[in-house]
Amino acid sequence: MLIDILSLFPEYFDSPFNASMIKRAREKGLVNIRSHNIRDFAKDKHQSVDDRPYGGGPGMVLMPEPLESAINSVRKENSHVIYLSPQGRQLNSQMCHTLAEYDHLILLCGHYEGIDQRIIDTCVDREVSIGDYVLTSGCPAAVVFVDAVIRFVPDVIGHPDAVYQDSFEEGIFDS
Repeated sequence: MLIDILSLFPEYFDSPFNASMIKRAREKGLVNIRSHNIRDFAKDKHQSVDDRPYGGGPGMVLMPEPLESAINSVRKENSHVIYLSPQGRQLNSQMCHTLAEYDHLILLCGHYEGIDQRIIDTCVDREVSIGDYVLTSGCPAAVVFVDAVIRFVPDVIGHPDAVYQDSFEEGIFDS
């Protein structure tokens, strides 16, 4: 599985993805996680990526042009683009199992008040929330998302049936 993470802070992922089960999965070649700086796709000398929301509203959002360029730089025919958003469908075990079957996931990490709605409408396949709360950016959500999803990639967890006997599987909570 290939996971491309688009963020304003790609260095955020250095530590969590180089430890424990995720590190072992990467070393075995079961998962390849790459992070990309959205600012690298800005067109101006200041690498501007934020602007007022199209149509008005408070705060700032990530501009559509750098986001679209970033997505297109990694998108393949079989890519599935996910925007990590508090408005998305809540991540659960069943969704993790389904997402682990994709060959390529692209994760968009929002910042400020989120991303321009035009990107959601034209580029995003799915919005996913990790819970009913707001974070400072999509980076912590991406770490949680990756950890939860790659557990369902074959051979990431030692025994193939182990993930199906964990909490929340079959509608039960592990005691």
